[in-house]
Amino acid sequence: MTLRIDITGMPPERLRFAVSPLAELTAMLHALAGTAHHPRFAAWAAGVRGTLRPELAERLQEAEFLWRSSRADFLLPARPKASLKEELDDVDAIGDEAYVLSALVTTCGSNRVHFGDASPLTDATARERALDLAQARGAVQEAFAERLLSDPGAVRRRVRETLEQCAEAFFDAAWPDVAARLAADAQVKTDLRERDGIGAALAAVSAAVTFTSRKDGDQSIVVDKLQDNATSGQTAGVTLIPSAFGSPHLVAVHAPGWRPVMQYPIAEPGAPDHAVSMDAIERRLQALSHPVRLRLLRTLARSPHTTGELADAWQLTAPEVSRHLAVMRKAGLLVTERRGRYVYYSLDTSALTALGTDLLSAVLR
Repeated sequence: MTLRIDITGMPPERLRFAVSPLAELTAMLHALAGTAHHPRFAAWAAGVRGTLRPELAERLQEAEFLWRSSRADFLLPARPKASLKEELDDVDAIGDEAYVLSALVTTCGSNRVHFGDASPLTDATARERALDLAQARGAVQEAFAERLLSDPGAVRRRVRETLEQCAEAFFDAAWPDVAARLAADAQVKTDLRERDGIGAALAAVSAAVTFTSRKDGDQSIVVDKLQDNATSGQTAGVTLIPSAFGSPHLVAVHAPGWRPVMQYPIAEPGAPDHAVSMDAIERRLQALSHPVRLRLLRTLARSPHTTGELADAWQLTAPEVSRHLAVMRKAGLLVTERRGRYVYYSLDTSALTALGTDLLSAVLR
């Protein structure tokens, strides 16, 4: 379960680390709209909401699905600029077709929304499907989709005005300090890329992002996310954008026709990058899915036991117990200790305790 970005033959300098005002503004808006995902920003979000003009709060409500659960692709610039105005100007230069399709993905609630070769702007069947999907998400999404398909220019202007008003309300005051932190992080990653190569730079981004290079010459960036997708950065390159408000998400643009972009959270001082792989999460869940293994864990949670003791306690054969213990050891749920000729197994309570947090982090990643 990964996003794989093919970068075979891509010059290292096309792996670009850059700061984006627009990407950070919409990361803030995401944290503002989804505080359950961002508990450490709860006080900040409450403070911002308390100062918003009612008109702006209403504007945010009518379009928040552009950044609430995921982010419309045009909100993560492939070529970041120094100012929010410049980046919004670049968004204005995107054709209606690309803008509308990107907006509909978040409006309809899934990055698996596709219309094939048909355009909802010109094809009646595709239009009806888009409206049906939006309607299923709620009345606000349906109304937005209707406006978007009827008059995309008007919707685009209103979304830009909303973002500009957010800049005036809270973003402009916070941006200088945030920008300095992001620029420092981007420079560190750039220096790593130049000195030690792409792999070192990506390893510094997140433990969930790796660089693979095969003997046949194929090279890829692999993002450990709960999805199966692939794209290419061979020609256009790949843009990586640091974020102070993005944790715990790794947001990736990978739709056909868009240059691959990934926004990653910068590390907090002293905080380890605790990115447990999806494979590890799956192994733990599978280990816990068998009733016999749950019974064994119940015993091991109380005190260490040998294979023979577990077999006697639960009236199982020693080979059967050994097979179940092997599954749980591979999942990282057990620890062992040798005492003379006996091996004692016990539950790694920290691994079991962390499973809920690790699972949530992996799903949100």
